[in-house]
Amino acid sequence: MAKLVLGCIADDFTGATDLANNLVRAGMRVVQAIGVPEGPLDADVDAVVVALKSRTIAPAEAIAQSLDALRWLQSQGAKQIYFKYCSTFDSTPQGNIGPVTEALMDAMGCDFTIATPAFPDNKRTVFKGYLFAGDVLLNESGMQNHPLTPMTDPNLVRVLQAQCKRKVGLVDYAVVARGAAAIEERIAQLKAEGVSIAIVDAVSNDDLLRMGPALAKMPLVTAGSGVAIGLPANFGLAPSSQASALPKAGGKSAVVSGSCSLATNRQVLDFIQRGGAALAIDPLRIAAGVDVAAEALAWATPLIDKGPVLVYSTAEAGSVKSVQGRLGVEEAGAMVERTIAAIARGLVERGVHRLVVAGGETSGACVQALGIAQMQIGPQIDPGVPWCHARSEAAPEAGLHIALKSGNFGSDDFFTKAFTVLG
Repeated sequence: MAKLVLGCIADDFTGATDLANNLVRAGMRVVQAIGVPEGPLDADVDAVVVALKSRTIAPAEAIAQSLDALRWLQSQGAKQIYFKYCSTFDSTPQGNIGPVTEALMDAMGCDFTIATPAFPDNKRTVFKGYLFAGDVLLNESGMQNHPLTPMTDPNLVRVLQAQCKRKVGLVDYAVVARGAAAIEERIAQLKAEGVSIAIVDAVSNDDLLRMGPALAKMPLVTAGSGVAIGLPANFGLAPSSQASALPKAGGKSAVVSGSCSLATNRQVLDFIQRGGAALAIDPLRIAAGVDVAAEALAWATPLIDKGPVLVYSTAEAGSVKSVQGRLGVEEAGAMVERTIAAIARGLVERGVHRLVVAGGETSGACVQALGIAQMQIGPQIDPGVPWCHARSEAAPEAGLHIALKSGNFGSDDFFTKAFTVLG
């Protein structure tokens, strides 16, 4: 394997493909590993993204998994480490963004790093330390109703400081606008003031590209996926169509969705309004012991020869809270994830080799159920969401093409567009 230049740790599976997508678009050859590999990765690549399912687990376990990933990446010769979290910076009051960042800093002997979830291509911008989703503050965007990690404070300095022992500061937009030298000067000033982690403003891709050279010598970078567009140039790499080349696609098509985000709700509605075959699954029937996965597969089997089908548990915030009230937040989520993952595997066993999965937690469950160990990153469908190719226990010969979509990402017609992009 070629010596890695960039080693990445992502706190969920859709976030990992989001990051890998931006690296590929900027010219890096990227493989995404599902969990920490047991041995050397046999691939000629510039970057590896280790995908963890650590965003909502206990902080101590998230730290342990992240440190395992760090040790493996260091053993492969990675020159720089990138800890990737969501562009909505969603977390619990206890973490896991802050605790994992500090644990990585401790392990690497790193005295300073940056933090920014900015991703302007997906309308996530940071201004004066405040995170905006589109034209509104994060806490007015629907993220305040997230079933696992509700975000009610858009001030990232305040949010991160509550999770960290180290002092958190800010590199604001006026500094970023002046370029790399000004950013480096501000970082030196913050370090002199005892700051160890700095939120960095970015309201455009130009800001991210200005940020890139200033991070060239930083051992650890923490960010959403946006910062990735400015890093490959530090290693002498430039955009190339070869970086996103995948094997030819074939087989049947399907979508499974567990996300309850506003964007995914619109995507489900758009698919149905276009006449797509869709089946909603009821968490209360799962809780009652009904084999909902078997029912869904029986429904889908005669339909997948005719075109893409959609199986979804996506619902409005009020419905989600009602189910959580009856079953408990964690059990409701885990139960639905297990069911959708079983449906995804059954669909692939029935010849679906082009699969879209919507939702971060859902994607993690599906990838694990499909026995996928690594994915090759291919062309972008929408910002933050590429097609990937993977070997799977459920499709041992040809493998499958799979797209893991973060709940908040994608245009309204994403579920239709995805299959058009792949061909």
